[in-house]
Amino acid sequence: MNKSLLKFITDFGPLLIFFTIYHKSGNNLSVAILPLIIATLISVTIVFFIEKKIPYVPLIGCILISLFGGLSLYFNNPIFLYVKPTIVNVVFAFILLSGNLFNKNFLKVLFKSAFQLDDNGWSKLNNRWAYFFIFLAILNELVWRTQSEAIWVNFKVWGILPITFIFTAIQLPLINKHKI
Repeated sequence: MNKSLLKFITDFGPLLIFFTIYHKSGNNLSVAILPLIIATLISVTIVFFIEKKIPYVPLIGCILISLFGGLSLYFNNPIFLYVKPTIVNVVFAFILLSGNLFNKNFLKVLFKSAFQLDDNGWSKLNNRWAYFFIFLAILNELVWRTQSEAIWVNFKVWGILPITFIFTAIQLPLINKHKI
């Protein structure tokens, strides 16, 4: 199997399984959470066997989905799953912005092997991603607090991903301008 296809499946498969089971169960979040956790664990395991390592982002995602999904199931309260994206995005933003205080660019640390930028480019990209994560956190809070659960699930699956792709595409001119 093509490595990029496998990466796509392991990245987005659990979310698609969650979405499918959620809707096939009559929009029952409790029924969809456990398959999401299991699919995420399987995805991380597959990545480990293929790459002989687990990248940080999928590992953190797996831990958080298991934790917040487990809390939602244990307490029979979906709020834990609703706030997971908010907490994750705030934590990512905090990490990126705190790097500025210590003169450490954490985005550069994570992606220096993917592409090379000058320090000014890394700094701008780091801050843009930090503020984007804050935007996503606020957006998630607005959606889950003002909309139905079904709308939140659809937003989680079909809204955040395109917004992130668009934001990433908007960063390409900055990346090209500061590429070494």
